[in-house]
Amino acid sequence: MSDVDFSALDAAGLNLQAVFDLAALPAAMREVLDPGGRYRQLILFGHGGRTLWQRVQAAGLQSEHPIDDFCIATVEAWFAAELPGCAHSLVYPGDAPVGLQALGRLAGWHHESPFRVGINAEWGSWFAYRVLLLADSALAPTPPLRGESPCVACTDQPCVAACPAGALAEREFSLAKCIAYRRQPDSRCRVTCVARTRCPVRPEHRYDDDQIAHSYSRSLAMIERWGG
Repeated sequence: MSDVDFSALDAAGLNLQAVFDLAALPAAMREVLDPGGRYRQLILFGHGGRTLWQRVQAAGLQSEHPIDDFCIATVEAWFAAELPGCAHSLVYPGDAPVGLQALGRLAGWHHESPFRVGINAEWGSWFAYRVLLLADSALAPTPPLRGESPCVACTDQPCVAACPAGALAEREFSLAKCIAYRRQPDSRCRVTCVARTRCPVRPEHRYDDDQIAHSYSRSLAMIERWGG
């Protein structure tokens, strides 16, 4: 059970996969993810680039969360085909308090950016975490993606200059400025992030405008819901 075929996931746009042995993870993380010690491994699935959105659109799902629904169904189908009979449990999407960015750092996917979206040299900021499974599997752990943050060599920082809220102007990102600006009726960031779209790292992987609007509309709805 050490080797599986990830090509079906790649074709579906879930082209980032990372396998972790739970025993190798920090104890505090293990306690949150698998408090009963039931499973041996953790599998993180993500996407980079535009393919996933194209597959979701082609599937024509009529649901509140089409990306989540597509990704869960795709991963479950892949798991059943590649690891039949292997016990597993869906952690994310879900209600468990999961530190996806911490896992992303362990996988080498996630470096901090000034606009507080994860970034790496392969995909820029145009990637996301989609599904997390606990599994009683014995797959080969995935070597982390190597390389430092591309922001280290970015001296011009066009994202900082482009932010219309001035949320990146100081050394620390100002979430308050970002949210206040996004809530303005004439905000340029209601359904996008201007700073993110100005990032020069891997622009060929940038999501199309519909995907960007879909994601940022959801985050804006949460801001409006909890912000009063």
